[in-house]
Amino acid sequence: MNLEYLTIFTTLFGLLFFFYQRTESQKRRTVLLIMIIPLILLRNFAVYRNMESEAWAGLFLAFFLNFMFWVLIGRYNPVGSSDNIKVLGMDD
Repeated sequence: MNLEYLTIFTTLFGLLFFFYQRTESQKRRTVLLIMIIPLILLRNFAVYRNMESEAWAGLFLAFFLNFMFWVLIGRYNPVGSSDNIKVLGMDD
């Protein structure tokens, strides 16, 4: 198993999971539809380079790391709504 590609796949899958995890609930379906494109590209790259085992290991490792982030940090700091954002300096 090539550790450089495992690190790359873990990082890319982890970022995609993190973006989905930290998206507000009203926008999650849109983000999921947009995430399909990079996931297909990563899958095609892994198949083309014969690195399916690194891709699967990176996927499961990224899922585990994001789950641990959610358990330790995400549950206690939920994603806020964009309606609650207040811009400083606005007179409205």
